Amino acid sequence: MDLTNQTYVISISTKNMTETYHRDATGWVKVSSRGREFRATAEQVLNHLLPALAGVKPNLSVTVQHRKPIPTRERLSR
Repeated sequence: MDLTNQTYVISISTKNMTETYHRDATGWVKVSSRGREFRATAEQVLNHLLPALAGVKPNLSVTVQHRKPIPTRERLSR
């Protein structure tokens, strides 16, 4: 089982929206609730994730899904 960062999708949700974060060949990508994609640093991902995990923002929920890894050649061609 591959447990690298590229094999996870993190979702942060409220009752009205969901943002997802995943890794591709060049780094983290945030997909907004409107479907727009933004580049993100690991620090930015943590800054969004940690308040939800700490309970500072009680209406947020976090889910993490494991997915099959994308082969290296496909990741680089995207």
